[in-house]
Amino acid sequence: PCFKEGKVTRLNAWLAARGQSIAQFEKSFFYSDSHNDLPLLQQVSHPMAVDPDAQLKAHAQARGWPVMSLNP
Repeated sequence: PCFKEGKVTRLNAWLAARGQSIAQFEKSFFYSDSHNDLPLLQQVSHPMAVDPDAQLKAHAQARGWPVMSLNP
């Protein structure tokens, strides 16, 4: 398991093993509900906050990121 910045490290290692980097992709997406995922959300071209905790919601709104809810 990985946490916070560890997710970025693992993603970069996984891509590097394939001879790729996140910068090579025209579009990249990551969906999260937790502020703990901010490091990875900040790396992608299309971050999405889904039923976010208060800290992530505030961060997303301040940056104009989409915020969505799957709760009725």
